[in-house]
Amino acid sequence: MGKRRVKMDFPPDLVPRPIIWEMGHRFQVVTNIRRADVGESHGWVILELEGDDHEIERSIRWASDLGVRVGSVEGDIIAG
Repeated sequence: MGKRRVKMDFPPDLVPRPIIWEMGHRFQVVTNIRRADVGESHGWVILELEGDDHEIERSIRWASDLGVRVGSVEGDIIAG
């Protein structure tokens, strides 16, 4: 069981879509939102994904294929 933190930047057309909910239902991953800023035309989320490494990679690839920009995040997101 692995854990990975990523930052997801959503283009305006994907902001209304429940991508994180879909990710948790399509793949065997637990999603945990650590920090977020979402408006009508922009959105980013720091997301912690937990599960099998293969499933985490599949879920990230799926989001990227939709047009979400996904990058790795290090350190404690909650502090500060």
